[in-house]
Amino acid sequence: MKKGFVFDLDGVITDTAKYHYLAWKDLADSIGIEIDLKFNEQLKGIDRMTSLERILIHGGKADTYTAEEKDALALQKNTHYVELLQDLTPEDLLPGVKEFLEEAQTKDVPCAIASASKNAPFILEKLGVKNAFEAIVDPATLKKGKPDPEIFVRAAEAINITPEEAVGFEDAQAGLDGIKAANMYAVGVYSGEELHGADLIVNKLTDISVDELIQK
Repeated sequence: MKKGFVFDLDGVITDTAKYHYLAWKDLADSIGIEIDLKFNEQLKGIDRMTSLERILIHGGKADTYTAEEKDALALQKNTHYVELLQDLTPEDLLPGVKEFLEEAQTKDVPCAIASASKNAPFILEKLGVKNAFEAIVDPATLKKGKPDPEIFVRAAEAINITPEEAVGFEDAQAGLDGIKAANMYAVGVYSGEELHGADLIVNKLTDISVDELIQK
């Protein structure tokens, strides 16, 4: 029996990938680096500084900036990203998410967010579902990012279950790898990226019910 759910945010609860891409592209353009949607696939599921490092390596500027300058670049990107997020509403929830979370609440199945995004609380508030989650892991408190399992282990602990008692939901390979490394049951949410190692792959959360998952 499974006792709780752990969700990634981007690509599972809502799709903010387009906003990340626009903000990263604007930043990259400002420092003379070209990125496109294909390159952007490398940035899914990983934290802000790792994304910046990958962009700088891609543009041949890995050693161009000091740590303080990199912090400023990351802040510049995030400021633009948060501006883009101001228009988010509950209508931006992915199909089936609202109903699935309501079903989980009805059946007293605790839910947590395990996202690399430091903006997760703000995004969930804009989407109108923050109260559906008993815990949101703060990525600033982590020693390692995905695919390391730390964030998923912490999320399970935050809702008072073991990782083995949890079902994890991810749309990115790095996240799925982290879920499996944490010994969780892994649900891959297909969003265009080929996924490997998931116990179950769905196109949307309406493809599976809470009852089915807690029996896994």
